[in-house]
Amino acid sequence: MLEKLLITGAAGALGKMIRPRLQKIAKSLRVSDLHEFALNGDHEELMIGDLVDTEFMNRLLQDCDGVVHLGGISIEQPFEPILQANVIGIHNLYQAAKKAGQPRILFASSNHAIGYHSVSERLDALSPIMPDGFYGVSKVFGEAMASMYFNKEGQETAIVRIGSCFPEPKDHRMLSTWFSPDDFISLIEMVFKVETLGCPIIYGASNNDEGWWDNSKTESLGWRPKDNAEEFRAKLDATIPKPAPDDIATLHQGGSFAAAPLMTK
Repeated sequence: MLEKLLITGAAGALGKMIRPRLQKIAKSLRVSDLHEFALNGDHEELMIGDLVDTEFMNRLLQDCDGVVHLGGISIEQPFEPILQANVIGIHNLYQAAKKAGQPRILFASSNHAIGYHSVSERLDALSPIMPDGFYGVSKVFGEAMASMYFNKEGQETAIVRIGSCFPEPKDHRMLSTWFSPDDFISLIEMVFKVETLGCPIIYGASNNDEGWWDNSKTESLGWRPKDNAEEFRAKLDATIPKPAPDDIATLHQGGSFAAAPLMTK
């Protein structure tokens, strides 16, 4: 069990969902975001600040022996805010981690790093990057930063290309991309328990019948997702119209991100 696990972006939807379930992984949680938010108990320690503030990041990483990095912008935006939070911010994270003794990192990358691939393709960790917007580009940058710090400095990072992490799938696309909270927690547990991690690319998705992603190149880590979006198909079919098969969002793995026009000022 870790002594202190840092969760950045802890006030976001994903942070709120997983924080109550991380006590079995770490004795205490240091939780951080841009603004003050409610804590779940005495085991959580709040630090408020910005990823672009290097002095804050150095304080934030101090004394932590693990990091789940959810912080940054999680939707498509124009380039400038993406640059600040997701590019400069990830640089500051790795600089601070080096000064703090290189705590192991789980970097929340995204399926939008490969979102322009066709839904007819099955991808693995060696498939080419194909981002579907500035957000996806920033995640590619984060993956590259993790790789460089591993090769040059030995900093271990699990690069997790998260699909759609919700209690249940919200649309038909998520029959392929759904990542159950249970499976995400089991992945976090594995990342901080395995003896040697390295810097693997792991697709954050459950064991979905219609999944697009193959984790066989990282199966030696021992993580096996158990849930399957298929159990929600009948409910989706009954409540949500099926998307048009020739829609750009239907044809590409990134869905609406691939279909959206580029966001410029």
